[in-house]
Amino acid sequence: MITIKGALDLNTFYKIIFENESVAIDNQIKANVNASFEFLKEFSANKVIYGVNTGFGPMAQYKIKDEERINLQYNLIRSHASGSGNLIPQKYVRATMLARLNTLSLGRSGVHSSVINLMTTLINKNITPVIYEHGGVGASGDLVQLAHLALTLIGEGEVIYKGERELTKTVFERENLKPISVEIREGIALMNGTSVMTGIGVVNTIYTRRLLNWMVSISASINEIVKAYDDHLSLELNQSKKHIGQREIAKMMRQHLQDSSLVRKREHHLYTDTDEVDVFEDKVQEYYSLRCVPQILGPVLDTLNTVERILFEEINSANDNPIIDLENKHVYHGGNFHGDYVSLEMDKLKLVVTKMSMLAERQLNYLVNPKLNDILPAFVNLGTLGLNFGMQGSQFTATSTTAENQMLSNSMYVHSIPNNNDNQDIVSMGTNAALITKKVIENAFEVVAIELITIIQAIEYLEVQNEVSSKTRKMYEDIRKIVPKFKEDIIMYPYINEVKNYIINNEI
Repeated sequence: MITIKGALDLNTFYKIIFENESVAIDNQIKANVNASFEFLKEFSANKVIYGVNTGFGPMAQYKIKDEERINLQYNLIRSHASGSGNLIPQKYVRATMLARLNTLSLGRSGVHSSVINLMTTLINKNITPVIYEHGGVGASGDLVQLAHLALTLIGEGEVIYKGERELTKTVFERENLKPISVEIREGIALMNGTSVMTGIGVVNTIYTRRLLNWMVSISASINEIVKAYDDHLSLELNQSKKHIGQREIAKMMRQHLQDSSLVRKREHHLYTDTDEVDVFEDKVQEYYSLRCVPQILGPVLDTLNTVERILFEEINSANDNPIIDLENKHVYHGGNFHGDYVSLEMDKLKLVVTKMSMLAERQLNYLVNPKLNDILPAFVNLGTLGLNFGMQGSQFTATSTTAENQMLSNSMYVHSIPNNNDNQDIVSMGTNAALITKKVIENAFEVVAIELITIIQAIEYLEVQNEVSSKTRKMYEDIRKIVPKFKEDIIMYPYINEVKNYIINNEI
């Protein structure tokens, strides 16, 4: 059981979303939420408070009668539950719920305590609202997607429970759950916020780090099997650059290769007497996709670390409107729901993930092209050249998928379209940015899966299973359990999908 105390970190987030740890709310947090609610109830009695006794957005100039305030909240939720397209997968919805639960727990929103209590129960019972991909512009927060979350909390709409899509009302009755109490501004407080883009964004960072670790190991193993020189990974060379990411990637690769008998030291081969040599048979330096990995993946690591930091700053922030200030007994109107911070970070993340897929595709091309590597048959074909095809068909898939990633990497952050009668005249498109980044990450795993199968085939052809590093050997054995050694052509798509699923769900 993990107790939420108003500040989530990556480790806590991972345990709840990926390991299904149960959640509880700290008693002091509950007290703060209740105090915020009681203060707002009293404070708003004779004042104009947006979303309490006014309309919403461009209709905020309209005063709402006291007897219609509760109906206002229900109208807002129902009218904005207008999403469409594919459903957001359960893991990402649970991440959204956790992010929203945390920000509402800060006591800055004035919601009734039933909101955080029911959200906690739904997370623990793995009852997830049906939320669609399309609908959010990320300005007044994730209004449309969060409306679907709010719809569940008032006992309406649909949920996914135990693998089935059912009416919320039916599941609530079966599980003896009661909808939240809508008292003051529960509708707008649930919907005005960045929790969808942020929840998806954090899951994106977790998968990106996993992908990066696979890419580091794969890149090390390729350097190994082609017997590259080790000085481009050396401490001395990489310490001469100040970038933390580059230094760390080089260190990770050195650790991967520390017990390999295949990598070569330059001084043993090229720093010798060369008076009688006109043309060097061995490459003096490897192609950039092998030699420049620290310089290519270093920025990926640095960017990922920054994205993570910004996302958790957002998750641990009050990001709706207005903001309740209990200490000063005041209510402040503004735009904390705007998603530009998350949108920009998601654009940065998908750029570096696309670059990883490009690196994987170039490394794959190096392996399948004998004119480049000089040691492997075309397409790492272990059968009969001409009759068999090896990895030829799979390369087409990797190239196509990489091209899609390049196209998807166009920025959402700068694609604002004014809407809402021009009240939302500049928006973040943060939810779109997070969802497109999710797709880019999934694509990158696909390309890496194809590259990984090719590496395993290359190790088979070269018969270096006993010469590679222990880490490469482990990787080889794990993938061999999924993909058999093949000389005759086999149907590849089941193996590509199985390897993709394996590396998505397992650390190297």
